[in-house]
Amino acid sequence: MFFSILLAALAAGIAQASVGAPTPEYHTLPPLREQAKIRDGWTRERLAGIPNLLQKHSVDAWLVSQKEYAEDTAFWSLKSAEQFSARRRTTTLFLANSSTSKDSYTWVDISQNLWDELRDVLDTENPNTIAVNTHPQIAFSSGLHAGELDAVKEGLGKEWTARLVSKPMVAVEYIATMPASRAEWYHRLQSTAWAVISEAFSERVIQPGVTTTKDVEWWMRDKLQQLNYTTWFHPDVTIIDAAAWNFSVETSSLAGPSVLDSSDNGPVISHGDMLHVDFGVTAMGLNTDTQHLAYVLGPGETEADIPQGLIDGLRKGNRAQDIVKSHMEVGKTGNEILKASLKQMKSEGIEGRVYCHPIGDWGHSAGTLIGMTNLQDGVPVLGDLPLLSNTYYSIELLVRHFVPERNATLSFPLEEDITWDFDQSANSASLWKWAFGRQERFHMIRSRTSAHSRTGEKKHIAGTFEDL
Repeated sequence: MFFSILLAALAAGIAQASVGAPTPEYHTLPPLREQAKIRDGWTRERLAGIPNLLQKHSVDAWLVSQKEYAEDTAFWSLKSAEQFSARRRTTTLFLANSSTSKDSYTWVDISQNLWDELRDVLDTENPNTIAVNTHPQIAFSSGLHAGELDAVKEGLGKEWTARLVSKPMVAVEYIATMPASRAEWYHRLQSTAWAVISEAFSERVIQPGVTTTKDVEWWMRDKLQQLNYTTWFHPDVTIIDAAAWNFSVETSSLAGPSVLDSSDNGPVISHGDMLHVDFGVTAMGLNTDTQHLAYVLGPGETEADIPQGLIDGLRKGNRAQDIVKSHMEVGKTGNEILKASLKQMKSEGIEGRVYCHPIGDWGHSAGTLIGMTNLQDGVPVLGDLPLLSNTYYSIELLVRHFVPERNATLSFPLEEDITWDFDQSANSASLWKWAFGRQERFHMIRSRTSAHSRTGEKKHIAGTFEDL
């Protein structure tokens, strides 16, 4: 309890009024045993829905089979919190309409007995169709390894092999669907992510003329380690200027030696810079993804000194977020949502790109894609999937806006996570809500000399935290 109070005090000390959302706070994680209990409760809710899911997609059974360290992608959303991998050969058969009280069977074995017993169950239940995860392009529906598929076919024999079918939406919808009971913890993770960003984008961490972008990135990694959180990607802090926005995923090469070069400290942050961060946290089997903007104030400057052109660019980004969110209708494909969103953005004079993705069990999770950075006319296959209810999404996009004070057109990349509104009323204006909030004002990095009136208090709070 004492630790939680100190963390809350720290969050209050670093929270800025520069962001239009509730005040972010650091949230401590429960003991591991309690985490496992909570997570297994979520998994039981999801497993209970599999028979209805199979009926919805007109399949009689779903077979998930894997060997240790060669797990099906779906395995990670099916397992218990105490499982760290599959064992031996782990094979599970789920049934849509079981003739008994059991709607699933699991074997952990490497002997012929597994296949003999599996065939006995199939003989009893006689499913006409057995879904397997073999889709060639949807990652969450293609987790059955090639060698394991050969073993499955040999173990089942010709009669049952002939009934194997690919039904990609079974795995996609299972992984994408979030139990309502998860929402509270997802909100806490989002609050923690925002708190890390708020502290990172402050004079507590950044000293203009000294601190580099890499310094801030690694501070964020260290902060997560202190909190016993982790992340699913390295934080990315950049200084936004008039250069074209660089989507690193399109330009980087894993074959290049520069990828392993840890000597690059990044550029030094200066007064007047607009900063951008892409940051996510991982805990409790959940992932977040957030992109925020900050402004480095000069000595004696206040929020009133932020160039109006930058403020207008952020507001334009907020409008683009509203547009995309308004077009996210369940049943529409990602490509349909993308087309409608870009059309409305264009009609309102907003230039930009939209590249939203599902989030939850994975950072880039199962479900339809609403654009990609380099695919603004539609995403093959993944963009043709329907938008599902009871899911989480990252509203990720950027807008381009001319900033008179810089005599340049700048990019304003933003990203906020949204969740299905499980508490919505029949008259709800939207099916989705921000998981924590959304940035509507800049984070501000003040000069340490101009923030001296608060420095003593902040150092005291920081010291208390770090001494724990």
